[in-house]
Amino acid sequence: MVNKLTDCYKLINGVRVPCVAFGTWKMPGRVAADAVKCALETGYRHIDTAAAYQNEEYVGAGIRESGIDRNEVFLVSKLPNDDHGYEKAVASCEASLKRLGTDYLDSYLIHWPVLVQNVDRLEEDLCETWRAFERLYNDGKLRSMGTSNFNIEHIELIKRNFSTYPMINQVQMHPQNPEEEMIAYCKENGIIPEAWSPLIQGQAFKRELLVEMAEKYGVSVAQLCVRFIVQKGAVPVPKSATPERIRNNADVFGFEISAEDMEKMATLRTYGRIGDDPSVPRTHQVVGF
Repeated sequence: MVNKLTDCYKLINGVRVPCVAFGTWKMPGRVAADAVKCALETGYRHIDTAAAYQNEEYVGAGIRESGIDRNEVFLVSKLPNDDHGYEKAVASCEASLKRLGTDYLDSYLIHWPVLVQNVDRLEEDLCETWRAFERLYNDGKLRSMGTSNFNIEHIELIKRNFSTYPMINQVQMHPQNPEEEMIAYCKENGIIPEAWSPLIQGQAFKRELLVEMAEKYGVSVAQLCVRFIVQKGAVPVPKSATPERIRNNADVFGFEISAEDMEKMATLRTYGRIGDDPSVPRTHQVVGF
C-alpha cells in the first residue's frame, strides 16, 4: 500500500508512476497553468492532460513556472480521436510535445478505443495506432505507453498482435463504477489502472452514503473517494482549479477505510457509470473523457 503522495507504482518496464495524479480536464488557459503550478507546489508529481482538453500549452507552462525539474514530473497526454493510425498518431504526439514544451512524455494514451470512423475495422485501426506508439517509445519520445477508456476486450486486441501492450489503462472508476474486473485484469497483466473522475463528476457529494461515510472518518467526501481508489490499488486522477481543494484531494494518507466500508461504498455500483460505455463509438467532435 502506498503511504504518501510521492510514493510510486512500478510499470512493467521499470518506470515509476506517482500514486496520485492531477487531472486538468475542462481547465482552460491560465486556469490550467495556475492549477498545475499549485498542484506541483502541493506535492503532486503526476500531471494528466490530453490534446482534446485544448490546454497542453498551459499545462506545460504551469510545470515550467513551478520550478520543479521536468524529470521529477510524470507527464501524461492522450491521442485525440481524429488522429488514430500510424502517420497521424506520430504527428499528433509530436504536436503535443511541442505544445507542452517537452522532448518526451512519461506516458501517452490512446484516448478512446471505438470510433464512428473505425468501428468496422477496429482491430486494424488500433494496431496501426499502437505501431506508432511503439515507434515513439523506441525513439525515446515516450517513457511508457498506454490506453484510456479501453475495456478488457480492446486491450486484448493489442495483446494478441504485439509483444508490447498497454502499461497503463485509465478508466472511469469511482464508488458507482468500482471496476473490480478491470483491476483484477490489470493486476494479472502487469498494467497500472488509473481512475478518472474519482469524485463521480461531482455526484459524490449528492450520495448520502458517501456524506455519512466521510463524516464517520472525519474527512471530506472528496478525500473519501480519492482514498477509495488508492486502497483499490489504482491511481486516482482528481481535478480542481481551487488551491484549497487541490491540497485537500492530495491529503488522503492519514486514514484508512475499513474493508467493510470499502464494500459499502461499492454498493453504489447500482447507479453505474456516467455516460457511454467505451464500446459505444465516439466521433471526433467529442472532447474530454
